[in-house]
Amino acid sequence: MWDQILFKMLDRLVKAGRLTVHMPDGNVRSFGTQSPNYVTLHLHDATLPGKLIRNPELALGEAYMDETMTIENDDVRGLLTLIVENFQSGHLPFFQKLARQARIAKRKYDQWIPLGRARKNAAHHYDISTQFYYLFLDEDRQYTCSYFRDPSDTLEQAQINKKAHIAGKLLIQPGMRVLDIGSGWGGLAITLAKEYGAHVTGVTLSKEQLTAATARAKEQGVADKVKFRLQDYRDVTDTFDRIVSVGMLEHVGQPQYATYFSQIDRNLAEDGIALIHFIGRTSPPGNLSPWFQKYIFPGGYTPALSEVLREVEKTGLEQADIEVWRTHYDRTLYEWLIRFEAKLDEVRAMGYDERFIRMWRYYLIASELSMSRMPHVLFHLQLEKHQTTVPITRDYLYVDGAPEPHSAFPAGFVPEK
Repeated sequence: MWDQILFKMLDRLVKAGRLTVHMPDGNVRSFGTQSPNYVTLHLHDATLPGKLIRNPELALGEAYMDETMTIENDDVRGLLTLIVENFQSGHLPFFQKLARQARIAKRKYDQWIPLGRARKNAAHHYDISTQFYYLFLDEDRQYTCSYFRDPSDTLEQAQINKKAHIAGKLLIQPGMRVLDIGSGWGGLAITLAKEYGAHVTGVTLSKEQLTAATARAKEQGVADKVKFRLQDYRDVTDTFDRIVSVGMLEHVGQPQYATYFSQIDRNLAEDGIALIHFIGRTSPPGNLSPWFQKYIFPGGYTPALSEVLREVEKTGLEQADIEVWRTHYDRTLYEWLIRFEAKLDEVRAMGYDERFIRMWRYYLIASELSMSRMPHVLFHLQLEKHQTTVPITRDYLYVDGAPEPHSAFPAGFVPEK
């Protein structure tokens, strides 16, 4: 019974491209049209069809991780590209559309993140080995979207560009007090202190990141200007000239947005500037994939801009500028993937097994495709309390006449499978 329902679901879903499925009982079925874009799957578990019907997003990722499903040539990119393109075209079966609407309705419960849950969520993703992340990140350990001012930029240069762009929007001056919410491994805070003379307080809920960031500040000679705390943003009571939050809003949870922006309002000086750098969607509100919720970012969510601005408008904060970065994050994720794949022997030497490797491969490719083929972008939300705090044009950011490309990827670039 489950096999036949799965066949009907795939027949409805796959209109572009070609998908061939080898079932556990030896039955082989193909879906879609003759196309150079084809993918072949082998299902090895008789219970898998039922799981794919009930919760396809979760079951697909788990099946790849557990090898109850294998993809010929390990073509994860091809499979997910085929699924995303057909999903975006609205070819989901009716009952799957209902299930997705139910998950969207339930998201406020999933994203209710009191302090205790926030600590557990942070530990889940960030308190694995710091050295693991160092294998594929840039030299400054930036684990957020980089900024390719030119497609020829390396990942290292693009991350330097990102930090400089943020500092420019913050109009940092020597001696300013800066709050870095979600300070990661400390790279941005250290840069703001070392290159701009700021005094930075970074807050994080990750013990691993706290230890690494504190050590890095000492190594780079700015321990007198940079302090890191194991602290939730809701518990900060100080006042700051500047506030920056990079890649943190995605972990706050939609029900806490009012608290988050009210807290920034309280912590920001009257003549202050805040910069919120976050992944968002250009579509109406939705929900995070169940697989991502379970294995990668518990409580995570990429909001629609309307959800964010609704809460900003209730505070004393005003929008000074909103910038949209397109293709920068797909390029960043692709660069991380290439580096990750090149370091698999070192990943294994750290004690991580093949299931973990498949999970991370799936995560990086799925994330890249969500940015390139789904309505996701990177938002820069610049906030102030008075209209005259920030310059009224962006000219102050582009004094060197840098080129303005249309994509972060070089012309004609095709990602490797």
